[in-house]
Amino acid sequence: MSPLKIVYMGTPSFAVPTLQALIEEGHEIVGVFCQPDKQSGRGKKIQKPPVKEVALSHNLSVYQPVTLRDSKTEELLKSLAPDLIVVVAYGKILPPWLIALPKYGCINVHASILPSYRGPAPIHWAILNGDTETGVTIMKMDNGLDTGDILYIHRVMIDEKETTGELFHKLSILGGSCINKVISDYVGGKLIPTPQDHDKATFTNKITKDMGRISWKDSARNIVNRIRALNPAPGCYSFINGKRLKIWEATISDMPTTMEKPGTILAVTKRSFVVLTGAGTIEITMVQPENKKAVNAGDYCRGYQISKGLQFEE
Repeated sequence: MSPLKIVYMGTPSFAVPTLQALIEEGHEIVGVFCQPDKQSGRGKKIQKPPVKEVALSHNLSVYQPVTLRDSKTEELLKSLAPDLIVVVAYGKILPPWLIALPKYGCINVHASILPSYRGPAPIHWAILNGDTETGVTIMKMDNGLDTGDILYIHRVMIDEKETTGELFHKLSILGGSCINKVISDYVGGKLIPTPQDHDKATFTNKITKDMGRISWKDSARNIVNRIRALNPAPGCYSFINGKRLKIWEATISDMPTTMEKPGTILAVTKRSFVVLTGAGTIEITMVQPENKKAVNAGDYCRGYQISKGLQFEE
């Protein structure tokens, strides 16, 4: 297949492997579109999107329009005359004129097995819901939100201890590893786009910081899934002795339940502590006290005089 003129649209680190794969394949990347730079951290330093960093390192033209719905941006994209637009976690909805612009349309790499988990944060939600399988879907975009015809699906198992951060990395690499073969087969007429079964569609919402507060009345399984799902961001937390404690790592414990209140610490060991939940117990192994670095849970207990019988706030 001859190299294509491609406009690439992506912003976070998840979108980096796919861009790198397109560059290595020898396609002509005529423009890379990212979200605008943002202030980050306590120092409010300007931070470039990861995709922009990679694009600039390859001397590619980078564009960061605030909107795709003005005449200036429309004229720019039309002047680039792409054969294909590849979209990976760009962060903006493409207007209909843009989807119709390229000869081969627009294709999107989405981090779920569509039609499940249409919308934002599909990786978080797969872990929150305790799924054991997910994957990457490459689809031909239409005017809906993740409703386009499917070109390719690659399925992977979710490990029972896997966090969103770990799965995010795994799926980003997976997207990059299959994009060139999918484009080649699609442009060559070997792939027939398959309509989604819209009756089976499920939808996601954005992840918010308040979702991180643990309810100890919930089951052990649900709490552990939440801790995994919100790692590395925004993180799960609870309060003990009036202070906020982030909880980064936990597993289901085999310690029997008691008649005490959910949130009660049942045991403290050298490396962890065990907490009673509404159904079962969990063993917590990594925590982060307020304004401190993450530490081994056993070390935290020794440093903050945390002992059996103390209770987390509900």
